[in-house]
Amino acid sequence: MIDPSAPDHPQPSPSATRAWVLLMRAQQTVLAAIENDLKAADLPPLGWYDVLLELSRAEGGRLRPYEIEQRTLLAQHNLSRLLDRMDKSGLVVRELYAEDGRGRWVVITDDGRAMQARMWKVYAPAIKRHLGDKLDVAQSDQLANLLSALSRDA
Repeated sequence: MIDPSAPDHPQPSPSATRAWVLLMRAQQTVLAAIENDLKAADLPPLGWYDVLLELSRAEGGRLRPYEIEQRTLLAQHNLSRLLDRMDKSGLVVRELYAEDGRGRWVVITDDGRAMQARMWKVYAPAIKRHLGDKLDVAQSDQLANLLSALSRDA
C-alpha cells in the first residue's frame, strides 16, 4: 500500500492545492452554465459543437475518428456514441476510407455546418457572459497564459 505522506511522495503546496480546487470548480461552473444556455436554446450539447468545429476546420470537412479524438477532449467510447447520434441527426456522415476498407471518414454535412453556426450564436455570448464579463482583457490574457503553461506538459 502506498503511503501518500511518505517522503518519496511529495505533497503539493497549499497554494497549488487551492489552485487545483478552484480550477476544477471554475471549469465545472462555466461548462455547466454554457451547457444550460445551449439546452435552453434547444441546441445539442457542447461536445457536438467541438466535433463540428474540428470537422469544419479540417481539409475537405472530414477527419478519421481518432483524429477527432485527438483534437477534442472526448474519450473514444464517448466519441463513438456521439458520432452515432450526430449521424442519425444528419450533421455528419461516415464514408469508407479508401486506403483501409475497415476505416471510416467522418464528414460534416451542410446541416452540420448550419448547426455549428446556430450553436455559435448561443455559445459566443455564453462565453462572454460566463467568462469575458467577469475578467478584463488583461486578466483573460493572464489566465490564458497560465492555462497554456499547465497544458504544455500534457
